[in-house]
Amino acid sequence: MAENRILLEDLRCIAEGLTECERSTLSGRNIFITGFAGSLGFMLVQFFAHYGQTLGVKRVYVLDNYIFGKPKWVHEIECHPLFTVREGDVTQEDFSFAGDADLIFHMASLASPVYYRLYPIETMDADVIGLRRLLDFFSNRGIFNLLFYSTSEIYGDPDPKMVPTPESYWGNVNSSGPRSCYDESKRYAETLCYHFHYQKGFHVTVVRPFNSFGPGLRTNDKRAPADFAMNILRNEPLVLYSDGKATRTFSYASDTTLASLKCALYARYDIFNIGSDAEEMTIRELAEIYRSVGNNIFGYKGSIMFREHTDKHYNTDNPQRRRPDLTKIKTVLNFTPFVDTRTGVERYLRYLGMHGNDDNGS
Repeated sequence: MAENRILLEDLRCIAEGLTECERSTLSGRNIFITGFAGSLGFMLVQFFAHYGQTLGVKRVYVLDNYIFGKPKWVHEIECHPLFTVREGDVTQEDFSFAGDADLIFHMASLASPVYYRLYPIETMDADVIGLRRLLDFFSNRGIFNLLFYSTSEIYGDPDPKMVPTPESYWGNVNSSGPRSCYDESKRYAETLCYHFHYQKGFHVTVVRPFNSFGPGLRTNDKRAPADFAMNILRNEPLVLYSDGKATRTFSYASDTTLASLKCALYARYDIFNIGSDAEEMTIRELAEIYRSVGNNIFGYKGSIMFREHTDKHYNTDNPQRRRPDLTKIKTVLNFTPFVDTRTGVERYLRYLGMHGNDDNGS
């Protein structure tokens, strides 16, 4: 892993993106990351593995139940002197092993629609019961901050007048549809954060990630950026399971991680969108970017095809547009995304090409 040039460059960008004050705030911290083996956790864990000791981090505790299997890269983390790795479920685990943690990243959940529809109750439990147990356990321990990873899905399918979507938008969400297990559990979890802050003085910040991709995103994740990467690596046609007209913006993993760190170190109650506020593109246009970049890197010459998904609810309640308003994070935390979508796709595919696909891209 340490020999992957793309990953090392991404980690350096994250380190250089932190202010001196933010870097010094990490010194002496004991960090606890739940759901660390997922797509968002990968880059954050790699950052602390490569820069944690230099920054003066004392300890990093990580927890995951490996519901989709244990990634091979975890074995390297288990041998790292800074890390304590625990296999377990955030809804049941005794947090005493990380009892001196003072900076917590709660990202344990299932973010891919295909998978959270397969495991709806587990998804809700991680978002709600897992969070509540963390809030209860750490409520009297004087922690520095807890960063809760919510989601852009809490906005549902927004009114076109509210795209780009600011944090103040209340959302347009189906509370009893196939996506509701994820959307509504995140909404309730945000409410838990709000009341634990105002009733108990708990230090918590909420982030709402928008469509992150890059190193750490497994190629079997079942979301478009991962699907297209897998198609190219297998030299198969790029398959779209919709008409390709829905629009998104895409945030590269290093930008998502840097934004998350800045929000965690802000250590005040607030809610921040994190993502890319570039012009929206259709999923078909994203596929065209993958095809072009795949051709440049691998000589890929596959076609783009449309196919009906075996999951009959694959497109049910799927938002037609998604683009964040990043005014708040730009103003309050002076953060602006660095990596455009095409560059991100190139870096992701080159990373996978260097790393191989034996571990599903992570």
